[in-house]
Formats: sequence, C-alpha cells, structure tokens
Amino acid sequence: MDWPAELTEALGPGRILGPLGGGVHRAEVSGSTIVVKSTGAARDEAAGLGRLAAAGARGGPRVPAVLYCGDGILALEWVASGPPTAGSEERLGRALAGLHSVTEPEWGGGSPWIGDCAVDPSPHATAAGFYGFRLDELARRCGLEEPVGRMVERLPELIPPGPPSLLHGDLWWGNVLWPVAGDRPAVIDPSVHAGHPEEDLAMLALFGPVPGPTMDAYQETRPLPEGWQQRVGMWQTYPLLVHTVLFGGAYRAQVIDRLRRYS
Repeated sequence: MDWPAELTEALGPGRILGPLGGGVHRAEVSGSTIVVKSTGAARDEAAGLGRLAAAGARGGPRVPAVLYCGDGILALEWVASGPPTAGSEERLGRALAGLHSVTEPEWGGGSPWIGDCAVDPSPHATAAGFYGFRLDELARRCGLEEPVGRMVERLPELIPPGPPSLLHGDLWWGNVLWPVAGDRPAVIDPSVHAGHPEEDLAMLALFGPVPGPTMDAYQETRPLPEGWQQRVGMWQTYPLLVHTVLFGGAYRAQVIDRLRRYS
C-alpha cells in the first residue's frame, strides 16, 4: 500500500511502515506513528469511535482519535499498548461501567456492521424486540431459524429490565488495548449500538476469561442485575451466530449448545 494522495492532502507527506493485517497498516506522518485502515466502513467506524469518545467524559474507555476519514480510508491515532496488569484490568472494568452508564432512547440503531458481517441497524422500542429481530435475521442466514426462534420466544422473560446502554458491540480481547502506563485501556473496531450491558461483558468472556479485577471493579461501579452469571450463554448466542454466518464450522455447534440452555 502506498501513502494515498488524499492523506497527503489531509495530513501532510507520510509513509506506510508495514501491514498490521486485514487492510490495516502502521504509518508515519510528521514523525508520529498512526494507523491507516482501508475499509468501506470507514465513516461508520469513525462515527462509532466518536460516540465512544463522548462516553469517555463519563469514565468510559479511551479510543484512538480519528485523524482523517474518507469514503474508503480511515487514519487513527496510534495507541501504544503492552501486556495487562492488575491495575489496568481494574481500570477496564471501571471504564466499561462508565460506558454502560450512558443510556439511549431506543434499542439497536448504530452500526450496520459487526466485523465483516452486515446487520440491520433498525432501532426497536424493546430489548426483546431488538434482540429477537437481530437473532432471527442471523439465524435465517445459517439455517437455524427453528432453534433460535424457540429462544427468541423466551426473550421477554429472560432479559432483565432496564434501559438500553451504549455498547461497544464487538468487544473481544483483540479489540482491547492495554496501556503502557497508568492510562485507561483503549478499545478499537466497535459495532456501536444501544443494548444490554451484559451483552458486551458476555462477548468479552467468549474469547477468554474476564479477569477478576475487571469484573470486581465493574460490579463495584455499576452492579449487574441478579442472575447475570446464568445469562452469559444467552448473550453469547449473538456473536456466535455472527461467526456461524461468516465461518460456519464449530461455531454452529456452539450456537446449538447455548440454545439448549435457553429454549
């Protein structure tokens, strides 16, 4: 990838340093390292990062600053990161609680993408309406309509009451950057929408255990409704359906395993 002319016009002369994978490159401009992404969802990602950045005033996680956004290209601040520490794990819990303290008027909305999977961003008046619509739509794309439908029928009784919160929406460990100093952890690559806070936490647990300091700090800051541990698998059905649509294979079996518990 060459340094695009539109970035020269926007940021000044620069150069690409090397690939980071998935159309993402490390670059240098005016002596500073930045990240350049080639993506058709550039404007959507920039909008999502903007919403998360605004939540930072409520103690939410850090996000990289958007330096330039075009139709197919996004330039972001480089966030130096390293391995987690007990302190940074605790700060992640408080930051996620801060993010989830931002409430929204309707369920859903936001990004039409989660990773490379297109989703319908239509807003809904109820949690069961939003999650049922999204689960049904994904199920149709991988031939799981009947078993998913049985769980969808139970969503009004399974989902605890409460208003929709601002969510990252694609919160797995690859999208968490641990700070090299005492700053808040940063998050990247969001699929921002309004949903239940347990969704973000369950997705985080799907791809590796959530550290004790993270959950303890979250619960101290913003306690979860009673019985949240028993609902983790229910919330994980959504990202597992996304992975089934994209990759099939073992993810389908994991969806079926979760459905048995909640149908």
